[in-house]
Amino acid sequence: MSDCLFCEIVAGDIPATKVHETGTTFAFRDINPQAKVHVLVVPKTHHEDAAELAAADPRLLADVIAAGAAVAKAEGMDGSGFRFVLNTGEDAGRTVFHAHLHVLGGEPLGTFGRPTG
Repeated sequence: MSDCLFCEIVAGDIPATKVHETGTTFAFRDINPQAKVHVLVVPKTHHEDAAELAAADPRLLADVIAAGAAVAKAEGMDGSGFRFVLNTGEDAGRTVFHAHLHVLGGEPLGTFGRPTG
């Protein structure tokens, strides 16, 4: 898709710091990291979000998750822990309309979601 930021990164038209690549996925460092390690894993083909990707190509969604696990291991987070996040829809805070997995870690991340109490 010509007007998609992540499609342009996958095509090499916009520079990104590549972390990992497979035949179906591309992983690169987030330019606005929310943790010490913050890598985005995207499918090389365009899918609007995780729900659409799961419906259209469940195997590719599995590839994205497997690539995320490979990134976590390469970044040394497989022993200490890491977080996967897939934002789908406006309420989730999605800003780029290309399915992508956030791989976060490298430090304690604390609780997830609304604080309790």
